[in-house]
Amino acid sequence: MLKKTKIWGFDINITFVILYLVQVFINSGILLGYVSNYAFSKLPTNLGWRFMLGIGAIPSVFLALVVIGMPESPRWLVMQGRLGEARKVLDKTSDSKEESQQRLSDIKEAAGIPQDCNDDIVQVQKQSHGEGVWKELLIYPTPSVRHILVCGIGIHFFQQASGIDAVVLYSPRIFEKAGITSSNDKLLATVAVGFTKTVFILVATFLLDRIGRRPLLLSSVGGMVLSLATLGFGLTMIDHSDEKLPWAVALSIAMVLAYVAFFSIGMGPITWVYSSEIFPLKLRAQGTSMGVAVNRVTSGVISTTFILLYKAITIGGSFFLFAGVATVGWLFFYACLPETRGRTLEDMEVLFGSFFKWRSALKDEQRKSAGGDNGGQIQMGTKAQE
Repeated sequence: MLKKTKIWGFDINITFVILYLVQVFINSGILLGYVSNYAFSKLPTNLGWRFMLGIGAIPSVFLALVVIGMPESPRWLVMQGRLGEARKVLDKTSDSKEESQQRLSDIKEAAGIPQDCNDDIVQVQKQSHGEGVWKELLIYPTPSVRHILVCGIGIHFFQQASGIDAVVLYSPRIFEKAGITSSNDKLLATVAVGFTKTVFILVATFLLDRIGRRPLLLSSVGGMVLSLATLGFGLTMIDHSDEKLPWAVALSIAMVLAYVAFFSIGMGPITWVYSSEIFPLKLRAQGTSMGVAVNRVTSGVISTTFILLYKAITIGGSFFLFAGVATVGWLFFYACLPETRGRTLEDMEVLFGSFFKWRSALKDEQRKSAGGDNGGQIQMGTKAQE
C-alpha cells in the first residue's frame, strides 16, 4: 500500500513527495548559485570567481556530516538477510506498526523470504559480486525486464538529450545571443531561469498523483518541443537580422523560461520517480544505476559539446535539434511507457513486457480480472488502493 499524507488539503503520496524534494533542493541550489554569482560579480575579478567556486564547499561539508546519521535502505537490508535492522528502519519511517509490517511483508515476498520467518538474521541466496543480477538484467532478461530496462534507460537519456543542461549552464551565452549585452542583465536573467525552475517543480509536486505520470510527462515534453522550436525560430531571426528585433528578443527570453517551466513540471522530476519505481527489487540497484549512468554521461556530452554545436549549426539550429530529440522522446514515451500511478515497486514487473502492445495486454488482463472471482481485489498483480 502506498503511503499518503495530507499537504495543504491534498492527498499526496509521501514517497514521491520525498523524491520530488530531491529535485526541489537541486533546483533551489541552482537558484542560489545564480543569485550568489550575481552577488559575487560585484567583487573584484580576482576575488569574485574564487568565491563563486569556493562557496560550494559549505553545503558539501554539511552533507558529509548528515549522511553519517542516515539509516540503511530496508529493501537492501532484507536482501542481505538483516531482517531485524530492516524492521527497525521501517518502524521509524512508517505511520503505524501495521503499515511497517505490511511494507516488510511486501519486501520479504519479493526477496523470496517466507512470511512466517521473523528471525533478525536469515540466510539468503546471494550471487557473488551481483553476477546473477547482471545476467538477468543484460544477458538473459525476461520480456518484462527488457521492457523495464529500455524504459528506465530511455527516460534518463531523453531527459538530458533534450538540452536542459545546455540551457542551465549556458543561459548567459543564450541570452547574449538573444540580444542582452549587459553582464548585469544576463546574470539577472539567469536568476529568473533558476526561479522559474524552482517554482514549477513545486507545482509538479501536487500534480503527480492527481494526474498520473504519463499525462504529466507527455504534456511536459510536448511543451518542451514547442518552446524549443520557438526559441530556435527567435534566435534564428535575430542571427539573420542586421538590426535589433525587440519582439524576437522578448520571444527568445520567454521561450527559455517556458522551456525550463515545462521541463520542471514533468520531465525533470518524473524521470527520477518513474525509474525508481519500475525495477523489481532484486534488479533495482543495478537497473537504476544504469539509468543514472546514462543520464550523467548524456549530460556531460551535451554540456561539453554545446558551444561546438552552436558554432557549427548556429544557436538557433542547436535548439531546433534539441526540439527534434524531444519529439522523438515524446513518441517513445507515448508508445512504450505504461502508467505506474498506484503501483508498488514489487508489482512493476507484471505491468511491463509487451512494449508497444502494453495497452492491449492491460485491457485483456483487466477483462480477465473483472470476470474472475477476485476481480475487485487484484488487477495486473497490483494491490487495490484504499
